[in-house]
Amino acid sequence: MRPKRRQRLIFVVVLILGVGAATALALRAMGQNMLYFYSPSQIHAGDAPLDHPVRVGGLVVPGSVKRDPGSLTVQFKLTDNAQTVPVRYTGILPDLFREGQGIVALGRLDGRGVFTAEEVLAKHDEKYMPPEVADALKIAKQGGSMRSAKEAN
Repeated sequence: MRPKRRQRLIFVVVLILGVGAATALALRAMGQNMLYFYSPSQIHAGDAPLDHPVRVGGLVVPGSVKRDPGSLTVQFKLTDNAQTVPVRYTGILPDLFREGQGIVALGRLDGRGVFTAEEVLAKHDEKYMPPEVADALKIAKQGGSMRSAKEAN
């Protein structure tokens, strides 16, 4: 091979390797930053990863909200009408948070099955419910699981 041709080949190979490495790093970073949604039934079935940021949604179980006196810590249960998950949150809850209402909580699931929320989001009016929560409630009512619904699509 002539030197010019060889230089061009080396440049193309290095360029392809660089683009491949950059793509692999970008895909890995995106995968680590994904925030998956789980229903209480999926968490109860063990589908949610432990100590990894996830979202969980459902209805706040009436009578389950317990506030620690002297702190901002609140404990409550979240249900999809099939299973419940205990949630612990320290902070100021949204004004629209109340029992029987649909919410989405962002946080981590610990080894004891308690979801420690870092953020709690409440629906903003009487008719709206986050699509993930509505789907989870509908599937739980039918006796299925989110996993089987995804596999059917």
